Amino acid sequence: MTSRGFHAYGPAKSFAAEIFGPKVMIINEFAGSGGDAMPNYFRRASVGKLIGKRTWGGLVGRAGAPPLMDGGFVLAPSSAVWSPTGEWDAENVGIAPDIEVEHDPALVRQGKGPQLERAIAEVMAELKTNPVPKPKRPAYPDYHKKKTAIGTGPGGQE
Repeated sequence: MTSRGFHAYGPAKSFAAEIFGPKVMIINEFAGSGGDAMPNYFRRASVGKLIGKRTWGGLVGRAGAPPLMDGGFVLAPSSAVWSPTGEWDAENVGIAPDIEVEHDPALVRQGKGPQLERAIAEVMAELKTNPVPKPKRPAYPDYHKKKTAIGTGPGGQE
């Protein structure tokens, strides 16, 4: 994609080449920090459903670690994420999924992905009930139209 909205395979539908259609996000209990924040933002923006297990709830972090003389350092919480209403969103709670699906290790060893399979099923069901409209590409502009009448050029002459 270039800055002019063209893809290597031809013109893109829009400048940002958005991804239309339903979206889901898979989350799990091993996700913290950005793995808590991103699902939170995804839900807050009403992008789509969260599928999987509740994240672990670690959004308070630390920035900077003053060094000690012996080479050690001191860590203390110094940054956090809270909601626009002034409440802690996920800290020590995590982000709950809209659809809970266990990440079953026995199924994963068999080559199955229960969370991914459910995510695909949700997207496919949504596509059936709410298909993505196919945009109609406009005709290419013709900036070199032939003049049909004498005297239509600048100053009334060809």
